[in-house]
Amino acid sequence: MNGMPVDQLPAFRTVPEPGLLFHPDRDNDVDVHPLRGLSRFGPYSRSHNFKLRDPVQVGVLCPTGMLPKVAQVFSELGSTQRPRERRQYLQDFDGFSKVFGVGIDCPIDSQDDRVHEIPAASLEAALRQGEPQRDVAEILLAGIRQIATRRHLFDVLVVYLPDWLAPAFRSPPDDAEGDFDLHDTLKAVCAGQGIPVQILNDSALLYSCRCSVAWRLSLAMYTKVGGVPWKLAGFESRHAYVGLSYCLRKSAKSKFVTCCSQVFDAEGTNLQFLLYESPDGLYEGDNPYLSRQDMRRVMARTIDLYQRQKGGPPSRLVVHKTTPFREDEIDGCIDALGSVDDLELLTVSDHTPWHGIRIDAPRGQGAKGDPAMYPIERGTVLPLGSFEYAIWTQGNASGIGSGSFYKEGKGIPRPLLVTRHLGTGGAHASARELLGLTKMNWNNDSLYDRMPVTLSYASILARVVKRLGSLSSTPYDFRFFM
Repeated sequence: MNGMPVDQLPAFRTVPEPGLLFHPDRDNDVDVHPLRGLSRFGPYSRSHNFKLRDPVQVGVLCPTGMLPKVAQVFSELGSTQRPRERRQYLQDFDGFSKVFGVGIDCPIDSQDDRVHEIPAASLEAALRQGEPQRDVAEILLAGIRQIATRRHLFDVLVVYLPDWLAPAFRSPPDDAEGDFDLHDTLKAVCAGQGIPVQILNDSALLYSCRCSVAWRLSLAMYTKVGGVPWKLAGFESRHAYVGLSYCLRKSAKSKFVTCCSQVFDAEGTNLQFLLYESPDGLYEGDNPYLSRQDMRRVMARTIDLYQRQKGGPPSRLVVHKTTPFREDEIDGCIDALGSVDDLELLTVSDHTPWHGIRIDAPRGQGAKGDPAMYPIERGTVLPLGSFEYAIWTQGNASGIGSGSFYKEGKGIPRPLLVTRHLGTGGAHASARELLGLTKMNWNNDSLYDRMPVTLSYASILARVVKRLGSLSSTPYDFRFFM
């Protein structure tokens, strides 16, 4: 391996934990911990440059008699909640208005115009039919159409799905042709009507740590109304990142769909998705891929959207995909993105046989090292050749608490395997970007995700768009799919 002895690997490096910025003008409002940063500084969009309705107005769609349960959850967002789990990581939740700088108003009266109740008897009857998934979905979608006529009264629609509706949530496991998912269907339909939606289930009502529920629900609601909790600190504003994800539809004429997430930048603003459908899908084994012409079209639309939003092309563009880039796909990217000076195409795979354990230094002369109590550092990068490296996006994170912090709590973390198909430079720069993008999912309260947000969001979109009857060439706001 590049002249190394056969029994040795190149030296590893560790990328520092990326910082997050919480104010557009104050460069010192930075913290590596997202919740601690929100508690200390407030969200990035709390400045006067961003305008949100205050208070945030909540619409509710629920079975009859269930509104008090929904209202109770939102009433908890107005008071302090203290952690009962993950105490080394979770911060006290000091109330929605104090953390985010705006209030939140959930209706408490079923006569409120922001509420639409569905007769529970109708839903129970639908569950007893031969196709409960279809029948329950039709009732809920009719309710969405009705409350959509009062769209101006609310910013986010909360749909409460109690556990007794569970038989309607998904296609039966033994249905080889069925691919129904109620959650994704509701998201897709609401996206088509321009309605951000928050699905609420009984786990949110009953979960023991109310602090965790408060953080997760508050972050989701704030982001869905257009708020920006944080951005990456120290990233170039003209660097951009694209995630590609493909999905297949069951029992449809157009089975092959590619989903392209709009370019992410360090600001995390104006994030939109572009969808492209190809009826003539190509395959290598079970992996779909695009022809040169289709890839050129996808990437041309993506760069055009970026340029219209930013006023010019990015100085660096990185494209992520979980499957290898075929030669036709590489050529299609080059055709469309020739105006970008620094173009990098990366396969980011979570399927790798590599593992790594941390060994503490020997305690005395001649002694051997001992396995450490915690895993190797998050951000560890191990070059595996000129075009490939492993990066541990899971592992011990520094600067989170007073000591070591391993989010997963147990197990030996596996790295991501990164393969560069196009681009120049070493592994460190792209590894730093990847690690930062694992902290840009605004739909949970975790320190990081295993995958970068480019791919996690694109995969969510791919899953949801299978429920769309047809694809629009108009960009979709990513908040509709969170």
